[in-house]
Amino acid sequence: MTYSLIYITAASQDESLTISRTLVNERLVACVNILGGIKSVYWWEDKVVEEAEVSLLVKTKTSLVESVIARIKALHSYSCPCVIALPILAGNPAFLTWIGNETI
Repeated sequence: MTYSLIYITAASQDESLTISRTLVNERLVACVNILGGIKSVYWWEDKVVEEAEVSLLVKTKTSLVESVIARIKALHSYSCPCVIALPILAGNPAFLTWIGNETI
Protein backbone atom coordinates (compact mmCIF):
# COMPACT_ATOMS: atom_id res chain seq x y z
CA MET A 1 0.00 0.00 0.00
CA THR A 2 1.23 3.53 -0.73
CA TYR A 3 0.50 6.74 1.11
CA SER A 4 0.37 10.45 0.29
CA LEU A 5 0.66 13.78 2.03
CA ILE A 6 -1.68 16.49 0.73
CA TYR A 7 -0.93 20.18 1.26
CA ILE A 8 -3.87 22.60 1.30
CA THR A 9 -4.36 26.27 2.02
CA ALA A 10 -7.66 27.64 3.28
CA ALA A 11 -9.07 31.13 3.76
CA SER A 12 -9.68 30.87 7.49
CA GLN A 13 -9.42 28.73 10.61
CA ASP A 14 -13.15 27.97 10.36
CA GLU A 15 -12.83 26.77 6.77
CA SER A 16 -9.80 24.64 7.64
CA LEU A 17 -11.75 22.99 10.49
CA THR A 18 -14.76 22.32 8.24
CA ILE A 19 -12.57 20.70 5.60
CA SER A 20 -10.58 18.72 8.18
CA ARG A 21 -13.57 17.40 10.08
CA THR A 22 -15.37 16.40 6.89
CA LEU A 23 -12.39 14.52 5.45
CA VAL A 24 -11.74 12.67 8.73
CA ASN A 25 -15.42 11.91 9.41
CA GLU A 26 -15.84 10.53 5.89
CA ARG A 27 -12.67 8.45 6.46
CA LEU A 28 -11.06 9.81 3.32
CA VAL A 29 -8.04 10.75 5.43
CA ALA A 30 -6.56 9.47 8.67
CA CYS A 31 -5.36 12.81 10.00
CA VAL A 32 -5.21 16.52 9.23
CA ASN A 33 -2.71 18.88 10.86
CA ILE A 34 -3.86 22.48 10.82
CA LEU A 35 -0.62 24.43 10.92
CA GLY A 36 -2.15 27.82 11.53
CA GLY A 37 -1.79 31.19 9.98
CA ILE A 38 0.50 31.89 7.08
CA LYS A 39 0.99 34.86 4.76
CA SER A 40 0.64 33.98 1.08
CA VAL A 41 1.87 36.15 -1.79
CA TYR A 42 0.73 35.10 -5.25
CA TRP A 43 -0.49 36.18 -8.67
CA TRP A 44 -4.29 36.22 -9.04
CA GLU A 45 -6.31 37.86 -11.82
CA ASP A 46 -3.33 39.82 -13.18
CA LYS A 47 -2.15 41.27 -9.87
CA VAL A 48 -0.01 40.30 -6.90
CA VAL A 49 -2.12 39.48 -3.86
CA GLU A 50 -1.04 39.19 -0.21
CA GLU A 51 -3.48 37.28 1.99
CA ALA A 52 -3.59 35.59 5.35
CA GLU A 53 -4.36 31.88 4.99
CA VAL A 54 -4.26 28.67 7.00
CA SER A 55 -2.20 25.68 5.87
CA LEU A 56 -3.14 22.03 6.31
CA LEU A 57 -1.25 18.74 6.00
CA VAL A 58 -3.37 15.69 5.24
CA LYS A 59 -2.35 12.02 5.44
CA THR A 60 -4.14 9.41 3.34
CA LYS A 61 -3.75 6.40 1.09
CA THR A 62 -2.59 7.24 -2.42
CA SER A 63 -5.62 5.40 -3.80
CA LEU A 64 -7.86 8.02 -2.14
CA VAL A 65 -6.04 11.15 -3.37
CA GLU A 66 -8.40 11.89 -6.26
CA SER A 67 -11.45 11.48 -4.01
CA VAL A 68 -9.88 13.74 -1.39
CA ILE A 69 -9.11 16.42 -3.99
CA ALA A 70 -12.67 16.29 -5.31
CA ARG A 71 -14.11 16.59 -1.79
CA ILE A 72 -11.84 19.51 -0.91
CA LYS A 73 -12.86 21.33 -4.09
CA ALA A 74 -16.53 20.84 -3.20
CA LEU A 75 -16.01 22.23 0.33
CA HIS A 76 -13.55 25.03 -0.42
CA SER A 77 -14.45 28.70 -0.79
CA TYR A 78 -11.79 29.34 -3.46
CA SER A 79 -12.51 28.80 -7.15
CA CYS A 80 -8.96 27.43 -7.52
CA PRO A 81 -7.80 26.05 -4.15
CA CYS A 82 -4.23 25.00 -3.51
CA VAL A 83 -4.39 21.22 -3.19
CA ILE A 84 -1.23 19.27 -4.00
CA ALA A 85 -0.37 15.65 -3.23
CA LEU A 86 3.11 14.35 -2.54
CA PRO A 87 4.10 10.69 -2.17
CA ILE A 88 5.24 9.52 1.22
CA LEU A 89 8.39 7.61 0.33
CA ALA A 90 9.15 6.28 3.79
CA GLY A 91 8.03 6.60 7.39
CA ASN A 92 7.32 4.85 10.64
CA PRO A 93 5.78 1.55 9.49
CA ALA A 94 3.31 1.53 12.38
CA PHE A 95 2.14 5.05 11.51
CA LEU A 96 1.74 4.20 7.84
CA THR A 97 -0.28 1.11 8.77
CA TRP A 98 -2.44 3.33 10.99
CA ILE A 99 -3.18 5.61 8.00
CA GLY A 100 -4.28 2.58 6.01
CA ASN A 101 -6.44 1.24 8.84
CA GLU A 102 -8.22 4.54 9.50
CA THR A 103 -9.25 5.27 5.90
CA ILE A 104 -11.82 3.61 3.68
